[in-house]
Amino acid sequence: MTESDESSKALRDRLVDVGARLVAVEGVQALTLREIARRAGVSHGAPRRHFPTHLELLSAIARRGFAELGERTTAAIGDGTASPRAQLTALGRAYLEFSTTERGMYELMFRHDLLASGHMGLRDTSLPLFGVFVDLVGRAHPDRDARVTAGALWANLHGIAQLWSWGSLRLAAGADDIAPLLRAALDAHLGPEEGR
Repeated sequence: MTESDESSKALRDRLVDVGARLVAVEGVQALTLREIARRAGVSHGAPRRHFPTHLELLSAIARRGFAELGERTTAAIGDGTASPRAQLTALGRAYLEFSTTERGMYELMFRHDLLASGHMGLRDTSLPLFGVFVDLVGRAHPDRDARVTAGALWANLHGIAQLWSWGSLRLAAGADDIAPLLRAALDAHLGPEEGR
């Protein structure tokens, strides 16, 4: 790699770092090319040399979020020795925790325009997480269509995450803790947990 290539990669990484910090602190609405460039200490045209469109830069930032979510869910599942149901519970807990602690990033990651654009292979970055859901659901209930059940479960968790962040679910369910909602979602899609 030439010095110019290294410099270019370093600036790309810095722009993504700045964008990730900006979305964490100020939310998705703060992610303008101008603001990212300003905080990175470069001209407002510099990001376009590395990310020809705004969507490409946002996709690179969202890709970072999917990588972090993937690391958190992998750590939550552990070595795979727990039952599939226990692993799904841990995965769901990590997913919902990420959605509440990294609200801006979570919102960015699931923007339809970014996923549909195909920039930075973003859809390919999100699909492995869904694959983990499918695998665990399939092992927990081999008699069910794992993709459909996992899809419904993921949609349910995503809905919980969104409604929780808006405050509506706390009000409607009278809940101060998200854990019972996770348990109810798992029970609804997988049946009640044995021994409970």
